[in-house]
Amino acid sequence: MDESRHRVVQFLEKEIKTYGALALFLAKRNINEHVGVGRSRALSSPTYYKDRVKEAQKLVNELGKAH
Repeated sequence: MDESRHRVVQFLEKEIKTYGALALFLAKRNINEHVGVGRSRALSSPTYYKDRVKEAQKLVNELGKAH
């Protein structure tokens, strides 16, 4: 795996850990709504973050298999 792909994989692995932690936290707090963040609104559903974990894991697998 070349250096750029290696960096992307490292970044995605950190994201997976972050999203997993957020999903766990929000599930324990039973938060399933939108939370205001400045002018915008952010999703705070555990399912949202679990889906992001799945997407990131897919990318990691694809990058790892690509030559």
